Amino acid sequence: MMNRLALARDLSGSAAVPGIETSVYGIAAVCDPLGALYLPDAGLLVVSDLHLEKGAAFARRGMMLPPYDTLATLTVLAAVMSRYDPKLVVSLGDNFHDRIGSAHLPENFRALIVGMARGREWLWINGNHDPDGVVDLPGACADEMHYAGLTFRHEPKGGLQSGEIAGHLHPSATVRRRERSIRRPCFATDGARLLMPAFGVMSGGLDLGHQAMKGLFDTSSLVAHLLGRDRIYSVRYGNLRG
Repeated sequence: MMNRLALARDLSGSAAVPGIETSVYGIAAVCDPLGALYLPDAGLLVVSDLHLEKGAAFARRGMMLPPYDTLATLTVLAAVMSRYDPKLVVSLGDNFHDRIGSAHLPENFRALIVGMARGREWLWINGNHDPDGVVDLPGACADEMHYAGLTFRHEPKGGLQSGEIAGHLHPSATVRRRERSIRRPCFATDGARLLMPAFGVMSGGLDLGHQAMKGLFDTSSLVAHLLGRDRIYSVRYGNLRG
């Protein structure tokens, strides 16, 4: 969490974009080290799995977590939005950690989202944690969005899919460096579909070698764009630690 917050502060106001250019089904995109995807031709910023109010959701169940996750996630989101100034923001589901998270969102956090949404469109894709959408927040809710041959949804469909950008699985990858292993969240893409890393600062990750990932990609073309401390590191699937 601290690495992403520190990077967000370092990059705030910077004109330089330290991301990696890629394409999904022929559409140009930039993978940002803060965990967002930007489609420059559409002015479209994509984030996934914010899991806002996760600490509050656990507290309602009697399990205490540090209560700073929402502020930290929104701070990182504000930083990436200030750099790209998108026309449209699409949040790919599990926007809140449970069904009532948005209804119980403290007013100071609600005001932060209202400020970020001012002057732009915002679409909340419904996820498995928040299938009923959001309450009293700017923008619209939907199960999917379609643009230029791309489909934006929360949970990836099984098998190979062309033009899908999804979240849900929180992809991560492990590489070996100087005799030690490093595991990081990542964008995962074979050029036809792309899975987004979780944007929420308290969200874990699922390794690309996990059974849930089987059959989703052409592994001969699969690349993991790992979120590093200050940049994206791109590693082919065959070079990842098994």
